[in-house]
Amino acid sequence: MRRVLVVLAVVALLVAFGASAALAKDWVKFLDSDKMLVDTSMYAKTPPWKIGFSNASISNSWRVFFARHVEYEASKHPEIAEFYVTDAQDNPTKQLADVEDLLAKGIDLLIISPATEAALNPAVEKAMEKGVPVVVVDRKVTTDAYVTFVESSNYQMGKIMAEWLVEKLGGKGNIVMLSGIAGAGPAEDRLKGAMDVFKNYPEIKVLEQQYCDWSPVVGKQVMATLIQKYPQIDGVWADSALQGSGAIEALQEAGRPIPPITGEDMNRYLKMWKELGFEGVAVSFPTWQGQVAVQKAIDILNGIPVPRYVDCPRVIITKENLDQFVRMDLPDEFFMDSRLPEEWLPKR
Repeated sequence: MRRVLVVLAVVALLVAFGASAALAKDWVKFLDSDKMLVDTSMYAKTPPWKIGFSNASISNSWRVFFARHVEYEASKHPEIAEFYVTDAQDNPTKQLADVEDLLAKGIDLLIISPATEAALNPAVEKAMEKGVPVVVVDRKVTTDAYVTFVESSNYQMGKIMAEWLVEKLGGKGNIVMLSGIAGAGPAEDRLKGAMDVFKNYPEIKVLEQQYCDWSPVVGKQVMATLIQKYPQIDGVWADSALQGSGAIEALQEAGRPIPPITGEDMNRYLKMWKELGFEGVAVSFPTWQGQVAVQKAIDILNGIPVPRYVDCPRVIITKENLDQFVRMDLPDEFFMDSRLPEEWLPKR
């Protein structure tokens, strides 16, 4: 609300002083921080550079592919003399310490994928206060103290999944919701996107929502419990194929039909979908956003303006284009919306 008032006040002043409508419109666009270009001239440095990448974890196959994209892009830039990588193991306290260590190494820029939203605010704020620009990627922070945030809109991802499920169920039915890690930006934003859809359909009944840690094992365990608890489950909203594939296993083992279920571009989920023929959809959270984060880091250190927010386009896989993405000859853990060359693929 405060930002809206500021925008209106600026526009009013511009009009009062005879500014054109076009100029006023330009100011509105500039003041929309999600779309503005950030002046990075103050961060321009002559290479070689030291860049730190503080990763939330490599605790699942998506995060492994994501980290490989980051490292692959960094390898393409000889102007990066040192590229430090840390693994917080999904522990915010460890990640705070990791960032402290990276800053002590004298890094010129920090790329961070935060374990949880608010807990890493002090780390990015400290980096910016020290004059070290910050690129946030994949998972957000709740402070404004960063230069750019790169993701593929998690809100839109959750919304698209929910809209598909509503359509498949004809606007009514009992559903369960399987989210990722509690407090992690992607999980919370996907959940919000979905709930903003479901609230418009009073005959869609959310039986229960559970966090599954983006784990096939936990997803299977949670789904097994829900199967026992609810005799009729008409649809499953899973914010990731990780727990979604586990849920499919639980349904199979319980002898229950697989209802319409959402997922993403994980090969395991796509293989199950191809083999079992259930109603599914996959919305990718592109692992290659890690590459984009490094590209924006290079721009910042060159003093080139960057967008405040970068939304990487997502792939939507339906039964009509499933065969274009599923690879029965590749391992289950592969994410198919990938831009890695063969030699950079994670070891099988």
